[in-house]
Amino acid sequence: MSPETVKFGQLMERMRLGQLLLVGVPGSELDSETARLFREVQPGGYILFGRNIRSALQLRKLIDSLRDLSQIEPIIAIDQEGGRVSRLKLLGHEPPNALQLRTKGESALIREHGRLTGELLRLFGFNLDLCPVLDISFEEDADNSLRGRCYGTSVQEVISFAGVFNDALLETGILSCGKHFPGYAAATLDPHHELPRIDRSRAELDQAELAIFREFAPRVSSMMVCHAWYPAFDAVKTPASLSRSVVTGLLVSEFHFNGLIMTDDLDMGAITNEEGVSATVQRAMLAGNHLAMVCHRVHLLAEAQAALEKVDQIVLDRALAGVDRFKRKLAPPKPFSEDRFRLLDREVWELRVATVGAEAAARRSSEDGKRSPVEIY
Repeated sequence: MSPETVKFGQLMERMRLGQLLLVGVPGSELDSETARLFREVQPGGYILFGRNIRSALQLRKLIDSLRDLSQIEPIIAIDQEGGRVSRLKLLGHEPPNALQLRTKGESALIREHGRLTGELLRLFGFNLDLCPVLDISFEEDADNSLRGRCYGTSVQEVISFAGVFNDALLETGILSCGKHFPGYAAATLDPHHELPRIDRSRAELDQAELAIFREFAPRVSSMMVCHAWYPAFDAVKTPASLSRSVVTGLLVSEFHFNGLIMTDDLDMGAITNEEGVSATVQRAMLAGNHLAMVCHRVHLLAEAQAALEKVDQIVLDRALAGVDRFKRKLAPPKPFSEDRFRLLDREVWELRVATVGAEAAARRSSEDGKRSPVEIY
């Protein structure tokens, strides 16, 4: 075998391993250096934030550019929940959040929210929405990043309302993601900044948080594993996202989840305060995740990709198979139309009015005290 053949084979293997990374995009258009990096790494998917959105047509062009760089159809993801976690509100109206919808208590409005969300995302070229949030609201004002984002204060309420949204979203062709497994509503810290410790017993978790995720295991397309330490599963301090006990032992073996499994953003303080990207990406794969999410330190992608080369091949093959299964379900984007966007945006406004009333609808959600609302996951 010639040196050129060997070099080509190594290059192809590195590009294949890029499929295990879900990455952020630095700006509203692709600069030459970022395009070169993405072309070389071939990430399995991209996640877009407010920093990527300037106008409706610009957003669609950016997503088309990401597709053009990809040899394999990429996952194009976004957090479009409603309320303050609504990236598309930068282009139009803000959808109601989960708290507002559950307070109104009308399933038809939640179903409409799911439909409109999916139709908008298909129009721009997305294929995965990182919701619904499946956490229970134990304390509405807790400083754990979940304020206003939970569909209920009881197991049944979350299952009912989040289920309506999830089903309506899936009907549009957009895939869904349950988060934040195994449930971090009991956290008193925000994992965007530091790792919370959740001292709930397995029995307590089974009666509340896990009862919901068990119900949704066959219903959502993917699961996002959170950054919180659960002594009930790991005696030694370990984020759930990097825990084999939580990902493989609980989600896969016990809950029989067969969808895509991803970490929450490995650029959160809960993770970056502990160790570097290479170690965390490797630990994410060993725990049982299929995708490692790197949202902000895009310049470290090549390092993350190189770290994957040191992971056992059996582990990599399992993760690659999970990504491949998921990608077989991706729906193609719909043709873009500015007129169609404006029509859907008007329907979002009507939904908002129907949910909170005209006066309240005119007021948008305020920014979260510590972070911009477009950075919450």
